[in-house]
Amino acid sequence: MSPRPDAAAAAAARRLEERRQVREIEAEILSRAPENDIGPSLERIRAVMRLAGDPQRAFPVIHLTGTNGKTSTSRMIDTVLRELGLRTGRFTSPHLHDMRERIALSGKPIPRTKLIAAYADVKPLVDLVDARSLESGGRRLNFFETLVAVAYAAFADAPVDVAVVEVGLGGTWDATNVVDGRVSVITPVDLDHTHLLGPDIGSIAAEKSGIIKPDAVTVSALQDDDAAEVLRERAEQVGARLVLEGTDFGVTARAVAVGGQLVSVRGLAADYPDLFLPLHGAHQAQNLAVAIAAVEAFVGGGEQPLDHDLLLTACASMASPGRLEVVRRSPTVVVDAAHNPHGARALVTALEEAFTFTRLVGLLGIVADKDAVGILEVLEPVLSEVVVTRNSSHRALDPARLGRLAAEVFGEHRVTVVPNLPDALEQAVTLAEADGLGGGVLATGSVITAGEVRLLLGHEEA
Repeated sequence: MSPRPDAAAAAAARRLEERRQVREIEAEILSRAPENDIGPSLERIRAVMRLAGDPQRAFPVIHLTGTNGKTSTSRMIDTVLRELGLRTGRFTSPHLHDMRERIALSGKPIPRTKLIAAYADVKPLVDLVDARSLESGGRRLNFFETLVAVAYAAFADAPVDVAVVEVGLGGTWDATNVVDGRVSVITPVDLDHTHLLGPDIGSIAAEKSGIIKPDAVTVSALQDDDAAEVLRERAEQVGARLVLEGTDFGVTARAVAVGGQLVSVRGLAADYPDLFLPLHGAHQAQNLAVAIAAVEAFVGGGEQPLDHDLLLTACASMASPGRLEVVRRSPTVVVDAAHNPHGARALVTALEEAFTFTRLVGLLGIVADKDAVGILEVLEPVLSEVVVTRNSSHRALDPARLGRLAAEVFGEHRVTVVPNLPDALEQAVTLAEADGLGGGVLATGSVITAGEVRLLLGHEEA
């Protein structure tokens, strides 16, 4: 039975009002200092949490850091936990399309009504802490700190049985680190944000190791020797148990399959053979092994096997939008969020394994503070030519500058500069079509670039 016209009109009016309020909230949060404008202090976020009654203590946490693979691993952990029947919260960054993606409840972006309510709860507290900080010569909470406060309030209000929380940047001084994770997860550590986190892998690992807490379990992916030593020292220092990929758990076998791969994993408590994962690349198989170990550590201290049939179901439904994702056919357009050389290397390896392009055109938009030359050098062997552009971020590298860098790596004859992203996408598709059915486009260089190409091709949800 259809709703009465007046009831339908009222419902539509409510939805419009909710959208308006969410836009205002996003504008207010975005007006703050950006998330990469950080300082070595948790005072502001701790003050807000105290005033709110420490909502972050209302639920157990699986806390993730690392250089690459955090969001994919977070989504995998979330999927398995939900298959176990748990109500989950998930906090990740950045988002592809909608800020609400960063705060997920039971696998879905937070409903507008719940975002509005959580923001209403924390805004007066944030304003109070801002005022006190400014009076003492400090500064307001930044974009990320504010969003963390909203997320923890929303998770406590839901309530969730467990929150899967990804750091924004680093670890020790990241705003998420007002929680004590029952399980901490360290995905591969590599060079990124060196101007903020340190000049070498050891320094970066030391910053990220700050999420390792006493009496917790830390699940670490394969690491550089320097990073692994830092993690071991931190775990010993605080009395945490450290389990390592390749020693305590890991991928035992994998084979390319239609639409993904077949992965066998040795977990902490059992072996899990022949799991179909609808994602490409050895790095995603490794992310899966880390995710399984993290869930084992959370639900049974690493001693209780997970049900194999449950894992089969969970793995088959796993997705990682914007990560080696096909968003169009004829020609094939693939988007990937690789934004540093380490991510680009994983991308290239997976591309060569899962796809057979006869001509692959790169569509590249990179943020100014990233290692653009390093990314270009990794991608050069697999790209026939590149179309250089920019995404909508104010931090995007100027296309003319990126074009000059690309010409040094690819040669001028393989580089086209198109400053406008929609026009650049059209140009890349045209170049790929020149090779018939074997041509394709790879859009990469930034999460923002991947997200905006997804949106241009009709993918509005992540």
